Amino acid sequence: MDASFFNIKELKQLPTLIRKLVTLCGATVPYEERHRLARSVSALDSGMAHCRDSFGRNSLFHYMMSVKLLCEEIGSDRSMIISMILTPLCRAGLLKPEDAAAEWGDDVAALLTGLLKVENLYDRGVVGVSENFRNLLMTFANDIRVIIIKIVECTVRMRDINHHPDEDRVKQTAFEAKCLYAPIAHRLGLYKIKGELEDLALKYTNRDIYTRIAHKLNETKANRDAYIAAFIAPVKAELEKQGLKFDIKGRTKSISSIWNKIQKQHNDLEHIYDLFAIRIILDVPKERERSECWLAYSIVTDMYQPNPARLKDWLSIPKSNGYESLHITVRGPEAKWVEVQIRTRRMDEIAERGVAAHWKYKGIKSENDLDTWMNRVREIIEGAESGPLELMKEFKIDVYDKEVFVFTPKGDLYRLPLGASVLDFAFNIHSRIGCTCTGAKVNGRTRRINHKLRSGDTVEIMTSANQQPKLDWLNFVVTSKARTKIRQSINEQHSRVADLGKELLHRRCKNRKIELEEATLMKLIKKLGYKTVTDFYSEIGKETIDSADVINAYLNLEDKAETPVEARSAGEFTLQQPVHEDTDGDILVIGDNIKGVNYRMSKCCNPIYGDDVFGFISAEGVIKIHRKDCPNSPNIRSRYPYRIINTRWSGKAGQMFAAVLNVVGQDDIGIVTNITSIINKESNVSLRSISIDSNDGIFSGHLTIGISDTASLTNIIKKIKTVKGVKDVQRV
Repeated sequence: MDASFFNIKELKQLPTLIRKLVTLCGATVPYEERHRLARSVSALDSGMAHCRDSFGRNSLFHYMMSVKLLCEEIGSDRSMIISMILTPLCRAGLLKPEDAAAEWGDDVAALLTGLLKVENLYDRGVVGVSENFRNLLMTFANDIRVIIIKIVECTVRMRDINHHPDEDRVKQTAFEAKCLYAPIAHRLGLYKIKGELEDLALKYTNRDIYTRIAHKLNETKANRDAYIAAFIAPVKAELEKQGLKFDIKGRTKSISSIWNKIQKQHNDLEHIYDLFAIRIILDVPKERERSECWLAYSIVTDMYQPNPARLKDWLSIPKSNGYESLHITVRGPEAKWVEVQIRTRRMDEIAERGVAAHWKYKGIKSENDLDTWMNRVREIIEGAESGPLELMKEFKIDVYDKEVFVFTPKGDLYRLPLGASVLDFAFNIHSRIGCTCTGAKVNGRTRRINHKLRSGDTVEIMTSANQQPKLDWLNFVVTSKARTKIRQSINEQHSRVADLGKELLHRRCKNRKIELEEATLMKLIKKLGYKTVTDFYSEIGKETIDSADVINAYLNLEDKAETPVEARSAGEFTLQQPVHEDTDGDILVIGDNIKGVNYRMSKCCNPIYGDDVFGFISAEGVIKIHRKDCPNSPNIRSRYPYRIINTRWSGKAGQMFAAVLNVVGQDDIGIVTNITSIINKESNVSLRSISIDSNDGIFSGHLTIGISDTASLTNIIKKIKTVKGVKDVQRV
């Protein structure tokens, strides 16, 4: 291995570290694999000479230290060890996980992939300590061993950055360790690591407080452990004498825990009673739980003087979350106050692994499914001793398989249910953004509003002031917020159209000097089969029925005449309209420089110069121009033949029209660029908008172009069809 790869400090520690790793990993990683791993690193380490993190630490040396901590505190696992050593090489781009699979196996490759995914979150600068980020971290990791490696790696990093000159960076790392990795370590039962992370976090964020508490404790860990042992010995002897079956364990509270109590109780160190804590766990049938807990209480208080003010009886009245235990504070040897917790095995299970888990009743949120799964993992860790953690491979993180976590371009993280679309994400950000959403850029690629999102996607919503919610949106949104807002917006649109229809009907009546009687109008609405007045007016506003026909039907009903209203069945009525045939009478001429005619092109078929067209007089008096092959043409001609106007274009083309093309082809690199390049080269064609969707190697694009006439349109379609990879081009 190239010595220049390590600095002087690392070179001094390297021989001892390697010998220690050989001792710790010898039974797990065979001799041949250890040498093969060393050769792999040696062959590639020249490309890592400058591969150091923001703290200036050598990446390979850092992971070697992490392997040492993993083996010492948790257990030795072949795949975890090899993947940790190879991770710096993958990070430097010198090795790919799929290449590692051939030499080291699929399990190592899967761990490398998970580690790289998590590292990529850090590279994107979106690291956070929110519950959403914690869940995304679990989702990306996929394998609990990846999370354990990150916890161990974080602990080594926290040990290394003491007195680093970049204080802001140190504090950010400490905050992340305390709020992200320490709670996960606690859930996994890695209490020693969790306590160390919290202590180091306090040290780096408030060094004065940490030093003052450490100084006032004024005892080494060995002395404190000896004190606990001295406290426990007589209690243990008396409990055994009484024939009780139990476990008893003691601990000294960490500096961070002591500081939390000082803040909570608004006291100084001298008045914190429970610097030492003892837990007695009794093995006893449920019917004898309380009696034996109180028996243990009497044994402890007979030996040591209790503080009655500090008695907490959660046996008689459990906490609202189900927590049961008996807490007493007694004066132990050397007049030091010690907290003693007395509970049964069942109570301890509830406190540590059930709904009243320790992290819960201290305010840390978690999900029941995650707790159950974490507890299974914790049991394996606690029973692993020094053997390999082979069973850990069987545990995959799938507790968040019903959720996705996506980012905004600024790095904000959002949590959505599995199957959420671009539109769900838009409504999750803001209702106004959802209502005007036209699509999104997902990881830099343009996607439609119904595109399904995946965890880790970066989504930039695109909006248009002309966009409005549509009823079919309800077919692909999954969040209740989106569904509610879509229905609300559609109802508002419905009401606006109804108001327009009502205004139109009343204005027409006023023009004909007709005063509408409410009772007669309600009778007409009922006979026409409308459930609500709003639906009736909405149909008028949408021009589904003609206001003139409604007025005639109203007058006939008022006069109790049969025609032109005819009964269909069971009291249902329809509006009869006169049938007019097309004639060769007056013809409307449209086109460039035609003035004095109030007309506009219909958006349903987008006619352009050269199309066979006809005019339709709308309720507002505007003539809408449709193509004769418009999908709405049969309905218009059958319902309103008397409002049809023969129409033709003027002698020459002039203005630009909008035409929509649907392009289908192979999803090849550069195909979109080639299409847009052809359009841009045409002097009489302009590209107005483009929407591309890709699926299974096939892309489908909608192009809106500005064009002068049908001849130019035919020409551009022919040219687009010549692009390599394009299979079909159709005018929509």
